[in-house]
Amino acid sequence: MAKAEAIFTKLKEDHDTHRDLLDRIEETSGDSDERRKLFEMFTKDVKSHAAAEEQAVYATMLRKPETTDETRHSVAEHHELDKTLDDLAATDMSSSAWLQKFKQLKHDYLHHIEEEEDDHFPEFKEHLTADDERQMGEVFDRRKSAEKADAEITPKKMSEAKE
Repeated sequence: MAKAEAIFTKLKEDHDTHRDLLDRIEETSGDSDERRKLFEMFTKDVKSHAAAEEQAVYATMLRKPETTDETRHSVAEHHELDKTLDDLAATDMSSSAWLQKFKQLKHDYLHHIEEEEDDHFPEFKEHLTADDERQMGEVFDRRKSAEKADAEITPKKMSEAKE
C-alpha cells in the first residue's frame, strides 16, 4: 500500500497548497496584481490537479463497483468547480460580486477536499491492487504537469459572467 499512500499524500499536499492560496487570495483586495497572480496560480494548479486526479485516481476507482458513487460525486464537483473558476475569472475583480463568488468558491472547494480526504480516500485505499497503485502514481505525476501547461485562466468573456 506504500504507493497508494504516496498518491494520497501527494493529493493532500496539493490540497494544502490550495488551502494556503485561498487564504492568501482572501487577504487581497480589489483588482490588484497580487490578487491576479494568486488567482492565476490557484486556478492553474487546481485545474491541473483535478484533471490529473480524475485520470489517475478516479478512472481507477470507477472500475470498482464499491466506489463508483463516491467517484462520480467527486468528478461532478470537479466540473462544477471548473465552471465556477471560469465564471470568477470573467468577473471584475474589483466588484463586490467577485468577492461573493470567491467566498462561495472557497467554501465549496474546502468542503470538496475535506470530503475527499476524510471519506473518499480512506475508502479507496481498501479497494486498490498493486497494479492500481503503480498506475495511479505514474499517471498523476505525468498528467499534472501536462495539464498545468494547458490550463486556462478564463476561456469566457467578462460579458458572460453570471450576475
